[in-house]
Amino acid sequence: MKRQNCWEYRKCGREPNGRKVAELGVCPASADRTYNGINAGKNGGRICWAVAGTFCDEKRQGSFIEKRASCMDCPFFKLVQADEGSGKADTKFLKFISSEDRNPVFQKMGYRIIPAGERFVTQGEMEDMAYIIQHGSCLAIVEKEGELHPVNHYGEGDIVGGLGILTGEPRRAHVEAETEMKVWVLSKSQFDEISKTDPEIQDFLTEIVADRFDSKRPTAYRTIGKYVMTDIIGRGGYSIVYTGIHSSLKMPVAIKMMRHHMAMDPEFLSGFLNEARTIASLDHENIVKVYDIEEGFKTVFIVMELIRGEALDVMIKRLYKLPPYLVAYYLVQICSGMTYAHKKGIVHRDLNPTNIIVQNDDRVKIIDFGLACLKGTELSHSIGTLFYNSPEQINGTAVDQRSDIYQLGITAYEMVTGKRPFPEDNLWKLRKMHLSQEIPDPTELVPDLPEELRKFIIKASRLDPEERYRDFNQALFDLRPFVEEHLADHKRLPIKIQKMTNIILMYSDDQKLELSRLMDDFSTRAAKIGVLLQVANFNEI
Repeated sequence: MKRQNCWEYRKCGREPNGRKVAELGVCPASADRTYNGINAGKNGGRICWAVAGTFCDEKRQGSFIEKRASCMDCPFFKLVQADEGSGKADTKFLKFISSEDRNPVFQKMGYRIIPAGERFVTQGEMEDMAYIIQHGSCLAIVEKEGELHPVNHYGEGDIVGGLGILTGEPRRAHVEAETEMKVWVLSKSQFDEISKTDPEIQDFLTEIVADRFDSKRPTAYRTIGKYVMTDIIGRGGYSIVYTGIHSSLKMPVAIKMMRHHMAMDPEFLSGFLNEARTIASLDHENIVKVYDIEEGFKTVFIVMELIRGEALDVMIKRLYKLPPYLVAYYLVQICSGMTYAHKKGIVHRDLNPTNIIVQNDDRVKIIDFGLACLKGTELSHSIGTLFYNSPEQINGTAVDQRSDIYQLGITAYEMVTGKRPFPEDNLWKLRKMHLSQEIPDPTELVPDLPEELRKFIIKASRLDPEERYRDFNQALFDLRPFVEEHLADHKRLPIKIQKMTNIILMYSDDQKLELSRLMDDFSTRAAKIGVLLQVANFNEI
């Protein structure tokens, strides 16, 4: 059954393009994408009581704190509680431990009734208890920089505090009962004891924790050794990357945390630590620097240089095709960094646009040596990104520096043409093409491509490793003269074209305060993607 959002239930007409938007504006609950995933809804419309500034019963509502008590009596709130109590059964911890062969778990747990409105979990506190909800619901709220941010909602069958009993980490949010709650109480010691005889319980909880880490909502500050983690800036299949700061030196850093379900895999944990040790041994201006390694809360954290810039894949999407000189300029830097890595005996194995960061001054940094290995290593299976993998990687045979050269050749093709060389609608066919076909000549799509770039792309991407550049130094010999010849022209390239859009807002005096808050929020979000918001009165335009 389709789960309704609040504007569908109440038919208020304030959803985007709704019938009352011109009169009343778009409801924050329908526009705020912060809440993606809560209550299985598309956005805040499934948790409207946690969104400030909504408009219900012809009354404009205030902040989360001001409105939440009155919202508890709303028919839509009660409908959501009923929906969520019966939904998503396969992800409910209570259902998992209620199976016949796991009934002894209940003999080890306590039972508690929590009154509506009670804050039963406090952010930052150390507590070795988790709560499994039998009846009722609650809201998780992050307190950050003096503000409260509702970040998650738990209903019947869900577990609250799972991360704490899994890792021993302090509470990452406040949790408050929306309704009266009846909960089973599971301590960390009980969980550890149960997990020894039934490891599937630990695996199931780890999956739940991993899913919650993927939230795009605000996160509480977390202290890891000498560092404070502040905000999530990136997610991958095996790690999450945070911005952070050294607590005494006040130095900004990036902190890569291995996902807990991966940290429990000894082989993968070894590979993750290998990445840290690999990069830590490298010292080159075009390779990201590793400062430190911290272990805690049953996982590993790699503390790295914080790079301000744009991933090359994002730049390609934004510009479609990059100017030839700029491509060559980036390639020379990448080749220089990889020459250094190869001299250290290290092959990257996943050199592609997502792992190349372009800084504001057009300096390049190579990141993510997570798949790095020593030259000549044989692989038992294909690792890396298939769109860029060399034939020898796909076949699982020994790799050396020429595999990285192949990957950079495919990357360069994409930089100059705006697309990868082979069709991608069928992965099996794509794999076969990488194994049996030479890439198309890039001049078929870019007829005026300089010969120096054409030669690099074709030679670097040859099927037979013997026909490629033998090393990146040889590639530099072909590319450097072209870059030096056009160095003066680079300053005149309009690479980062800026556009300006005017927005005219019509509002009354009583809307000024709320509008100011919206504009502040918009300005903050725009700044994060490099967009400047300039507000001016009519007579200043």
